[in-house]
Amino acid sequence: MGQVSSTGVRVLKEFLRQRATVFWTIAWPSLWVFISAVSFASAIPEEIAALARGAFTISMLLFALMIAGMGNLPASIAEDRERGLMAKLKSMPLRPINDLAGRILGLVGFSIVASIAVLAVGYACGGRLNLTVARAGAAMGFLSVAFLTSVGIGVTIGSLVKEVHGATMTGIGISVVTAALGGIFAPYSALPDFLKAFARVYPVSSANSSLIYILCREDLAGYNPITAGQVAWTVLASIVIFLVGVFLYSKLSWRSD
Repeated sequence: MGQVSSTGVRVLKEFLRQRATVFWTIAWPSLWVFISAVSFASAIPEEIAALARGAFTISMLLFALMIAGMGNLPASIAEDRERGLMAKLKSMPLRPINDLAGRILGLVGFSIVASIAVLAVGYACGGRLNLTVARAGAAMGFLSVAFLTSVGIGVTIGSLVKEVHGATMTGIGISVVTAALGGIFAPYSALPDFLKAFARVYPVSSANSSLIYILCREDLAGYNPITAGQVAWTVLASIVIFLVGVFLYSKLSWRSD
């Protein structure tokens, strides 16, 4: 546990010290929440305005998790490789899985900070959620699904792309493109049919719709994602993506080439 906690603290401090990381992961999604609340306020019927703002806040919270997991995490891995830390760890009696657990722990802390910031801006802009204890518990489950998916993709990128710039750009590119294709930036109902199909199978998009369905309104989600088959697929797919990332990290992350 010593290695896990020390790595987690180090990674968290590095994330918080880097202004670009803080801006793109915390300030940028928060800014979009504010812009949407100001720009589209008149276009939203008053009776659903608060929940509609809450739905967009949820989407931007998940986008923050995507940037954190798919962009920041592989950049951190590649940076440690470039500065020789991976080679040092490889020469010590340490296991890659413990190092990865520490990185994820640090990312959890950073993601909590980002989530609180986005939610606070959303609330200040008039966004509201239908919260109960049961709904909050279900929401934490779907947030975990989105987080696991983002971590799995990020760890895969960090294991395969060695250069810091390449890992960062690949991660940000994947997060932005999949968010656009999966209905994170636009309502599910506005997507063409082939993108609706993608949004149903991509775990982050499915989790986003599930959160909106649970915490806001069904019509804002665009469809009912809380079915046995949809939930089972979303959870299973996120676990598989995460395990693929863990496998690749354990095999490739400390390679010397």
